Amino acid sequence: MRGHDAFQIGMIMLVTGIAQLLTAPVVVALEQRVDARLLSAAGFALFALGLGLSAFQTPETDFAGMLWPQIIRGIAIMFCLLPPTRLALGNLPEERVPDASGLFNLMRNLGGAIGLALIDTVIYIRSPVHIEAMTAALQARDMATARFVGVPLDQFTAAPSGPLSEEMLALIDPLVQNAATTQAINEAWGIIAFLTVLALLCVPLARRTSPATDHDAATTNATAIIDE
Repeated sequence: MRGHDAFQIGMIMLVTGIAQLLTAPVVVALEQRVDARLLSAAGFALFALGLGLSAFQTPETDFAGMLWPQIIRGIAIMFCLLPPTRLALGNLPEERVPDASGLFNLMRNLGGAIGLALIDTVIYIRSPVHIEAMTAALQARDMATARFVGVPLDQFTAAPSGPLSEEMLALIDPLVQNAATTQAINEAWGIIAFLTVLALLCVPLARRTSPATDHDAATTNATAIIDE
């Protein structure tokens, strides 16, 4: 939406990776001392918060507006990886861990594929709906919509009353397209946040596991997941 190239996008997204890297040693240390259910709950809660904060973006949102949500999600990712892995594998006999680990990774990859498909579906289905709604609001001279879309307010207010002219519609069309896509992406953020809250509600149902040791199979599997 901002017209950035790949390098600029990478610099913006780097924040999440740095936060994740700095948090990893802390999570490993905590996992050896704290109940995995508490750590998982903290991770899902933080991740839902980071997602929810991104659900209010505008077409003008850039690095500054994305900074804190990305930091929060970067911190949360490690809590969403290591402790849940322990909950999934920590109570299994050692001989069953390899098969369970393979199934765990399969379900993780499958979940990621379904999640991406859900996000794309929301964006491509909801964008036309928002385009229609925003166009109707602009025709009704709604100033809040004009500000969100980024329509030049001096031209918008100076236009004659009544339906917008073809020239004005042609001027604002790319702005409406961007704004509608942004709003659809916001909805996708919100849906993922809601699903993360559902995962959070499931954490108390997990069986308690003993604190991690340095060389157990569950930690080894979690480390392999992070390496991927």
